[in-house]
Amino acid sequence: MEDRFNTIAGWTLFSGVVALGLSSISSHYFSANKPHHPEKQGYAIEGVEAEGGDGAKEVPIATLLATADPAKGEAVFAKCTSCHTINAGGANGIGPNLHGVVGEAIGQGAGGFAFSDALKSKGGNWTFDLLNEWLKSPKAFAPGTKMTFAGLSKAEDRANVIAYLNTQGSNLPLPAAPAPGADVAPAGKGAEPAPSGTQAAAGALAAPAPKAEGGDKASGAEGGSKNP
Repeated sequence: MEDRFNTIAGWTLFSGVVALGLSSISSHYFSANKPHHPEKQGYAIEGVEAEGGDGAKEVPIATLLATADPAKGEAVFAKCTSCHTINAGGANGIGPNLHGVVGEAIGQGAGGFAFSDALKSKGGNWTFDLLNEWLKSPKAFAPGTKMTFAGLSKAEDRANVIAYLNTQGSNLPLPAAPAPGADVAPAGKGAEPAPSGTQAAAGALAAPAPKAEGGDKASGAEGGSKNP
């Protein structure tokens, strides 16, 4: 009886070993010559930045202004005319008249427009850099502003609009574009621009061109649901 039990146990153990061996052999057989996917797909291409990285730095506004098209800026500005006028002596609307706005004091209420305290507290003049920041995101530039327009996300659109605004009663010299490869620190929100692009026009910005006779000029771009 005991011998029969030992025999059965032996065969059972042997069968288990054989089954385990066959399983291992079959798995190796079926996976043979099969490609294995690498842990990281693809391969690096020299000179191409990986997706999700820091991305290209934003082109300085001075560089974009050098090739900006005022006519295209006027087309973009068309969406702003429901709230702003741009002609000399034009009336304020939901937003202020913007004739000669480039170089004027920020939020000083020329023409009787009531600017928010958020914008009036910024101080300084509307330089090219500061107008670029304002047009990019009014609420980020002056938290608490009455301007409800979200802003212009495309830097080229902002440059074109600024170039157009400059032709409407300001006519200030455009800033010199920084040298290729030069590191340009972005101007802080509400701060005076770094001595890169707009430094060349600093004198003109401090003393804006004379206003047209008989015309009230706005000194900011606040108030409308549209921009600039």
